[in-house]
Amino acid sequence: MTNPTLFPILDVLCGCSSSLCCVSGVVHHHCVVFQVLFIIIVLCFRWLFNITVLCFRCCSSSLCCVSGVVHHHCVVFQVLFNIIVLCFRCCSSSLCCVSGVVHHHCVVFQVLFIIIVLCCRCCSSSLCCVAGVHLILIGGVCQLIAGLLSFRKYDHLSGTAFIGYAALWGSYGATRIFLGASQPITTNLTMSHDLMSNTTPLTTLTTNLSVSAELWNSTSQSPDWLSLLLIPQSAIAGLVPYILLSFLLAFCSATVNVIMPFVFGAITLTLLFEAVAVGVSSAWPLVVSGILELLILLFAVYGSAALLVKGLAQRYVLKGFGTPLFNVLLLGTNSPAASAQSLGQEKKKNTKYAEPQALFFFCDTVSPFIMLFYSFGYGTSFSLGAVWVSIISAAQLLSSYYAHLRQDGYLVTKAGLHATYWLTKAWEEFVLSAVIVSEPEREVATGRQAMVGDWFFVAVALLLLVVSLSNDTLEVTHNALFLLLSVSTVPQIPLHGYYVFFGVSCSLFTSVSLYGTFCRLINSIAEKSLIPVGPQPISSDRLHSFLSCFRSPWKLQGALPSSSSASSPTNQIPDALFYLTNGVAALSALHAASSSQSVSFLRLSVPWVLVSGAVVQGFVSRLQVRGGQRFGSVIPSFYLSVWATWTWYRFAGPLLQISPVGSYGFTAGAIAFLVINAFLMLIAAYGNLVLLSLTVVMEIVLVCFLLSTLQQLPYQLEIAMLAVFSVICLYGTLASLVNCTFRQSVMPMGPPLVKDVNQQQKSSAALPCPVADSRLTSGLLKISRLLDDGGVCGIPTDTVYALAASCKNPQAIENIYNIKDRPAEKPICICISSVEQLVAAKPPFSSLLWEFMRNVYPGGISCIVSKGDWLLRLGVGPAYDRVGTNDSIMIRVPDHTVTGHLCDITGPLAITSANPSGEPDSTHHDMVISRLGHKIQGVLCDGDSNEIVASTVVNCLKIDEGTISIVREGCVPAVKVRQIFERVKTSML
Repeated sequence: MTNPTLFPILDVLCGCSSSLCCVSGVVHHHCVVFQVLFIIIVLCFRWLFNITVLCFRCCSSSLCCVSGVVHHHCVVFQVLFNIIVLCFRCCSSSLCCVSGVVHHHCVVFQVLFIIIVLCCRCCSSSLCCVAGVHLILIGGVCQLIAGLLSFRKYDHLSGTAFIGYAALWGSYGATRIFLGASQPITTNLTMSHDLMSNTTPLTTLTTNLSVSAELWNSTSQSPDWLSLLLIPQSAIAGLVPYILLSFLLAFCSATVNVIMPFVFGAITLTLLFEAVAVGVSSAWPLVVSGILELLILLFAVYGSAALLVKGLAQRYVLKGFGTPLFNVLLLGTNSPAASAQSLGQEKKKNTKYAEPQALFFFCDTVSPFIMLFYSFGYGTSFSLGAVWVSIISAAQLLSSYYAHLRQDGYLVTKAGLHATYWLTKAWEEFVLSAVIVSEPEREVATGRQAMVGDWFFVAVALLLLVVSLSNDTLEVTHNALFLLLSVSTVPQIPLHGYYVFFGVSCSLFTSVSLYGTFCRLINSIAEKSLIPVGPQPISSDRLHSFLSCFRSPWKLQGALPSSSSASSPTNQIPDALFYLTNGVAALSALHAASSSQSVSFLRLSVPWVLVSGAVVQGFVSRLQVRGGQRFGSVIPSFYLSVWATWTWYRFAGPLLQISPVGSYGFTAGAIAFLVINAFLMLIAAYGNLVLLSLTVVMEIVLVCFLLSTLQQLPYQLEIAMLAVFSVICLYGTLASLVNCTFRQSVMPMGPPLVKDVNQQQKSSAALPCPVADSRLTSGLLKISRLLDDGGVCGIPTDTVYALAASCKNPQAIENIYNIKDRPAEKPICICISSVEQLVAAKPPFSSLLWEFMRNVYPGGISCIVSKGDWLLRLGVGPAYDRVGTNDSIMIRVPDHTVTGHLCDITGPLAITSANPSGEPDSTHHDMVISRLGHKIQGVLCDGDSNEIVASTVVNCLKIDEGTISIVREGCVPAVKVRQIFERVKTSML
């Protein structure tokens, strides 16, 4: 597990930024803590202050002229200017006395106290905005980057925690910005008589600030909806779920190391007291929160030092990392019910990226919890709540993205569906509570009842429930509650019962999501089912048989869009989400002529069409590009533009009162849309019937849009076409989801109308050898069977691709020499999954060699050691004479998940680089297939290799004499290898 140093420090900065804005009421000029801190600062930097004072004395006239440049309406610049002038006038006489006895009338401390109070009270709005920006940039953006890197490092806990906390600090930063924007500037200062009498410039400073505040408040008007924010209620509603989830993260981190539980625990308590401070408006929770943040700082400093030393020493020197508080295996038992694995779960074991299911459930805990508070009447405005939900929904889209990288089409669709739902509902509630709050209740109810977009969510939720019946009970329960949730938000439900039904549904959904976060996170860390999630209600075979009944109209090979995409399931993964977003947008855009006159309906429809049709579809376009689709992102990007323009003209247009002359611009745009979609129809003819039908109906819909710009819209035709478009999208969602879940054509999408002759010729040419996907368990099992049967296969490693043969089959090792034309005098090394395999074989290695191996394994280094009978215990067996030389053997422990799992299945493998002797190494599976495919029995496809050169070979035969030699310098520089050896040798003395 990786434990990035950046994370604790980021949370300290975020917590401190959030507290400083509220602490002004607590600070007193007698505060011992501030006095001690100020003494330390002054004693350390007194010489710097004296030099600076001299400089400012010399240019005091220039400084006084600067104030004329600063506009009197800008409070921030005036505060900064007055603080600088005041500090350096007072410091000239007081700084030299600070090193003596500190008196409570000390001018320095009084000046510093006044600075703090002035900043926090006179500029509370500006400081809140600045603190909010700091929270978003440091806690949000930087921590988001750390989370993305953690997911790519297969670190389940860190990836979930970093992105979750990034959403938290981003949301809290937005809260601070809203708080600053909604507060008037006040200058209610209470200063002691001695202070006022001893510091003459303070009177001028206070006067200037008061005048500036009055001018600012008189010339700055906040938007009307800012007065309806109810920031404390919104902040508490958002903080509570994060407190619960932070506690879960603290508990789960105890299974990884010692330091992180205390860091996460302190963050949990800090959030708790922040929420208390917001709720009770008292000072003591802020004091406790500040102490906890100091503890986080101490833990962060120690953790940073420990990880820094580990990076330099290549091993853990300081305590706390590498050893968990307790073994994760103590959390549960591997019972039959708990260990039941569905087909989808089986596929996600061997990948390069961490499991995003815990992050998905994390996000599904926060969003309904915020909606829950609002539904039960805790606050009358959802303005700030919409921001919190939007940020956590963006994190949920990240879980969908990493599910796409793991080729998990089911989770891609589910996470995208939930993110779309929460975003749409959040901004609908924003419109209801802040935008049309002054509209008559009867008109609002009429406008809501005309909306039908939510029914598409109901239909898709039902389909998702059916598809998930082959998953565990937790997944089925979660999908059933989401179906209940989508039903509870049907606009046709009367308002007096709508929020009660919705609130109860959110309560149940939140509870299951919270348990799901804990289960998925612990089970991902342990890489097995320790926390019970329940058995499969229906076996995968039975569900497959049931859904296959829809396949009869077309042959199996016609069910996928094209032969090229059929060969790679990744290309079809975003399709379900593509159909889903277009279906929601189309059904939400459906309305009658009478509804177009309702202001409430028009405003409420904007988020429904815009979020699904434009925002989330932009995300789908990115997935299409990442998946290498034949069309790339052309169709999603085009439909994004269509729905965005539709929202602008059809829903926002009447509100903006676009003139008939202004409509001509939309007429030209509609004609352009028609032409582009005609070309897309030709492209879709090479795909499948569902996609072709979708583009044909979209052409008719665009004709209706063109007629609407000419004020000649036939509403009945548009309603019919949008309904047909939604039905096609519903079937496309179901078929794509089922086909991606089962990794084969189960439900037909229809054959291509136009055959691609060139593509057929390419697909008809059989590959020279069988291939398997490295991210699928079935792929690993396929290659392992070929190896056990005596075959030679190309496999990925942490460096370049290698040819592998099982040590159980000596003849296969001999075949490697023939395949590569490798000289017989060049030995072949063996590959194992971990150093623990060597320990179990009990080789007679010295303690120095063991320590050196533990510092370089796993990694891109191969060690040459002495042969012995221990190789038989390792599992080399009959291949003893075929690997290595007569007295030595080279051992590889690749830092690669796929290779490690394959070695666990087959036992030790004899490997060498997968290239003809004397030629460059193979850095992609296509190179292995094209160069050696006709000679080998299979290739495990894993895309581009991590390195472009082979491993570094180190001769350790004389390591007991204190020397090693570099036989071949590869991906690890020889200098670094020697540095590691010297450190290890020094530590052993």
